[in-house]
Amino acid sequence: MSLEDAAESVRVCSQCALCETRTNAVPGLGAGSSGVMFVGEAPGRSEDLRGRPFVGQAGRILTEALRAAGVSRDDVYITNTVKCRPPSNRVPRQSERDACRAHLEAEIRILRPLVVCVMGNTAFGSLLGGAGITERRGSMVRRAGMLYYPTVHPAAVIYNPSLAGVLEGDIRNLFGVVERIRAGEVVDAPEYTP
Repeated sequence: MSLEDAAESVRVCSQCALCETRTNAVPGLGAGSSGVMFVGEAPGRSEDLRGRPFVGQAGRILTEALRAAGVSRDDVYITNTVKCRPPSNRVPRQSERDACRAHLEAEIRILRPLVVCVMGNTAFGSLLGGAGITERRGSMVRRAGMLYYPTVHPAAVIYNPSLAGVLEGDIRNLFGVVERIRAGEVVDAPEYTP
């Protein structure tokens, strides 16, 4: 399966009721050349209209944080745990996350990223089973042989501008770790258990 096959599977998905209210399903987008996959919560209004992830205000914040770390958005893969917009941008229900799980797992399997950057509590809960990201934010953890790096969701910066520096610092740190991995260094990351 290719990324395009995975994207097409998302576009035609009808596994949960969100397919009935979406304008567009929103598969992940980008390249895996950086070795990092970013995973957020769910598409918002702008994403639903355009069928592309992180193109609204949170997307601009993420793009700026990447730029501050010297990374092009084109070099990372960006996706969400849920591929269709929940009504009124509510938090996706567990059943909706479960319905989309196979799509996210396919993206991870195809890309085989060095690190999955988990953005926000919903992605943290979906990928790692954690309840609150604050305790693990900004540090690498390991789960089932994969490296994960939890950080705040870019949308949190909209409501709390002081988090902009936190997000930028976390992303700089993340890519510093990726450079060490590429240089052959073994990264010490504790096994995460919720």
